[in-house]
Amino acid sequence: MSMSKRHYEQVGVAMTCRSFAEYERMFALEPSILQEGRILDVASGASSFVAEANARGYSAQAADPLYSMDAASIQEHGEREIEVSTQKLNGIKEVYDWSYYGDLERHRGLREQSIQRFVEDFKRSEGTDIYRAARLPELPFESDTFSLVLCSHFLFLYQEQFDEEFHLRAIRELLRVCRKGGRVLIYPLFSLRWDRYPNLDSLLTALESDGVMAEMGTSELVFIPGSKEFLSLKK
Repeated sequence: MSMSKRHYEQVGVAMTCRSFAEYERMFALEPSILQEGRILDVASGASSFVAEANARGYSAQAADPLYSMDAASIQEHGEREIEVSTQKLNGIKEVYDWSYYGDLERHRGLREQSIQRFVEDFKRSEGTDIYRAARLPELPFESDTFSLVLCSHFLFLYQEQFDEEFHLRAIRELLRVCRKGGRVLIYPLFSLRWDRYPNLDSLLTALESDGVMAEMGTSELVFIPGSKEFLSLKK
């Protein structure tokens, strides 16, 4: 079977479960960037980035539709997804770059650690605004609120499910809640079929007409075949 047909099969949007260390490498995050002000992780799923960031003294919040569920339901859903995704990856593991994860078992172990850390923090944060139930392209935050807005493993990854208009609206919403001089970082730029987002140039042209500065950063977490960049937008 050709590599072009050996892609990751996914119906709907999967829950993401990634750690602070993975975010650091994914977005090439330096402490100086994280210290600039408030951070928002959008479509964050059961990732432990926010929990770990706040434990390190940063100021971080998360937004995801899943946060309308209780902690036990999120954990059950996440553990089920980890089981399914591990089986899928096992069938096509030879096409991925394992230089960071090492092997499939460590990859799974990190997912399990991330969701456990998330669930503990989600329970502890009940009654606060750290985790907000929200779905792009609308976010329940005031304009110009965050210095850093992150969006991992959503948007372009699901380009077959969302059209260019959705992507533009969603990114403009990410920029709306970002303060002047702040940054919006998006990864990956590839789909689940490992195709680079075909409308990226026209999308960036529209954003540049809004006064947004766009550049490509080099991701240090190469796992998806060919996906070595993240999009950096400066408001």
